[in-house]
Amino acid sequence: MDLIVVTRDGLYCPAGGFHIDPWRPVDRAVITHAHGDHARVGSNHYLASSASAQVLRVRLGDVSLDTLPYGARLPQGDVTVSLHPAGHVLGAAQVRIEHRGEVWVVSGDYKLEHDPTCAPFDPVRCHTFVTESTFGLPIYCWGDPRDTIANIASWWSDNAANKRTSVLYCYAFGKAQRVLAGLQDEAALAIGPLACHGAMISLNAAYRAAGVPIPDVPRAADIPKTSLQCALVLAPPSASGTPWLRRFGDFSDGFASGWMQMRGARRRRGLDRGFVLSDHADWPALNAAIEATEARRIVVTHGQIATMVRWLSERGFQAEAFETEFADEGEPELAPEPGT
Repeated sequence: MDLIVVTRDGLYCPAGGFHIDPWRPVDRAVITHAHGDHARVGSNHYLASSASAQVLRVRLGDVSLDTLPYGARLPQGDVTVSLHPAGHVLGAAQVRIEHRGEVWVVSGDYKLEHDPTCAPFDPVRCHTFVTESTFGLPIYCWGDPRDTIANIASWWSDNAANKRTSVLYCYAFGKAQRVLAGLQDEAALAIGPLACHGAMISLNAAYRAAGVPIPDVPRAADIPKTSLQCALVLAPPSASGTPWLRRFGDFSDGFASGWMQMRGARRRRGLDRGFVLSDHADWPALNAAIEATEARRIVVTHGQIATMVRWLSERGFQAEAFETEFADEGEPELAPEPGT
């Protein structure tokens, strides 16, 4: 019996009576993490990791939410569920489901790189592993994220010397906090003021409330225009091309994303700089994670599905795919900052 099947509402566990990251409202939803394409409003009841509670409250509001510490086991119908660190963003979890000795793990989104803002990926042995494949092509191979943060700081320093605001586009949940933590560790804050788009402020506060040490930075709108000339401002991609940017006058823009591995992606967006920094596993990490589970059956979800299924099949795995409605990187675009 398959422990997970695909329904019109999303991935469903019939023996447990719950969905995992449903894309339409359901009765019982187990959430891997709080990105908008995985945690959607409208379900009657939610279960997620304890570490994700602060951010989920920000994203979903006052919902019926139960939380589970990493590794704790909870009976759900005829199965036992436990959540395990995925290393993607704060509170991100893999969902382990056990039924009569059969174990499935649904990865959600994950990465294996070090990230000071969330618990590291913890491989879980299973019979069937349901994996993402956002960057499931050999061309995607990340460098050291510390070098990327250093490059962001250097770009910021050069712009500040020329009295130009640095606007760095990055996803409001996960990527922004990772950049803030990295710059703090890089001791780059002496370059000038650091500020955020308003869409990030409540999420930053949720991280600090969860015990993640990131700097408490103001909204860009609260910094004097003369100081903005030397500032680094973090903004969601949806802010690009909006009237919100007018306050910066002459500015230089960059984007922190795994997609910046491809130069064409930067050119299409008309960016000054691209910084390769992803919260998803690259090609080597996807393969390493799959091997670490010791699973022989691999189900591939969103991303480079066909390539990954073919590659795994050639290596002797029983590989197949689930069609899902998850985004390939980040999350659905956020609305512009109020008042702009």
